[in-house]
Amino acid sequence: MVIIKYESDGITIEIRSGKCIGCARCVDICPVGVFELDMKKGYATAPNVEECTKCCLCVDSCFAGAITHSSCSKSSIN
Repeated sequence: MVIIKYESDGITIEIRSGKCIGCARCVDICPVGVFELDMKKGYATAPNVEECTKCCLCVDSCFAGAITHSSCSKSSIN
């Protein structure tokens, strides 16, 4: 499983590409557009991590447990 790390201004978002099911819930729920769904690869990415407001909705919304966030007290990783 590949872990893709996105970092900006002390924030780290990690996406486990092998766990991501491409449901795009993180894309839909993020209020500032941090996430995008890469249709070719079939998993979410976080190319706009510098826009993150540390709300942690991405972690809470991830059914697959593919996202961790350095600002969240819990992670969705199972």
